[in-house]
Amino acid sequence: MDLVVRDVRVLRAAPMSMASSPGPQKPDAGSADETICNANKDDGMTEERLATARETARACGSESFNVSEAFSRNIGWVTREEQAALAHKRVAIAGMGGVGGSHLLTLARLGIGGFNLSDYDSYEAANFNRQAGARVSTIGRPKVQVMSEMARDINPTLTLREFDQGVTPENVHEFLDGADVYLDGVDFFAVEARRMLFAACTERGIPAVTAAPLGMGVALLSFLPGKMSFEEYFRLEGQPRDEQLLRFLVGLAPAHLHAGYLVDPSTVDLENEKGPSTPMAADLCAGLAATEVLKILLGRGKVLAAPWGLHFDAFRGKFRKTWRPWGNRNWVQRLMLAVARRQFGGR
Repeated sequence: MDLVVRDVRVLRAAPMSMASSPGPQKPDAGSADETICNANKDDGMTEERLATARETARACGSESFNVSEAFSRNIGWVTREEQAALAHKRVAIAGMGGVGGSHLLTLARLGIGGFNLSDYDSYEAANFNRQAGARVSTIGRPKVQVMSEMARDINPTLTLREFDQGVTPENVHEFLDGADVYLDGVDFFAVEARRMLFAACTERGIPAVTAAPLGMGVALLSFLPGKMSFEEYFRLEGQPRDEQLLRFLVGLAPAHLHAGYLVDPSTVDLENEKGPSTPMAADLCAGLAATEVLKILLGRGKVLAAPWGLHFDAFRGKFRKTWRPWGNRNWVQRLMLAVARRQFGGR
């Protein structure tokens, strides 16, 4: 079965000693049970989530964890009521690599209470330059498992649904169940999976956000219910794979701010699905995307829907708000696509 749900995970292998606790006892003052119950009883947490929090906190030794205190420094930029509301929101994130992993940790620190996570891959040495969960100790381990552990180390009360075989046509709707927002972390070259996910979001009326790590910057597009869809913007249907990749790349960043400082163009290899990346871009993606997700979840602040987009490049110190009516059908985009085809040896 593609869906694997693990709402309770032991984060560290060594259990707490039970030698002095022969049976159920009333929690001592300051214990994990009492701390979590007192901290969260006013936040409307369900008994199921409280039970999960108690078991996770005991397993990882988080005796002093307090939800209200943990995310109290968000207050001021969000209200106390908004912070409490975020604990009841759920975000679906496909892909736990450089961008998706940073998305998860950023949103967990924001206090969002539930996530649907997917990735079929495991860590390898080539991930070290940009992926939050990539360490010597995690080589060979499933990305979903590692990132879930890291997120629960931030907030033991999280409810997580894990899809460790990835998202497929058979489970895509299951993956999106309960999600208030979908956040794209799929590998650039996974074009079919991306199209499937965004199409399902359009069908179900789920807001969907994609943030692309380009050079040392980020380009962001949001696809909102009732507005231009992913397919209407990128126009990928019926195109061969290489053309779909080019249309996705050109459509992501109409301002093209990342052009001009790639020092070795030979590292861009669309045929073998390889390209250069930076840790700065992954973190910038998480910051910009999390802000858009926050605005969507709280219904506060203007969210620019496609064909509007945002592009910030830290290396060049430039920011652009982009607008491409008709998406890749726009005459400027068609010209950029013609140039890209020559540059990358396409049609």
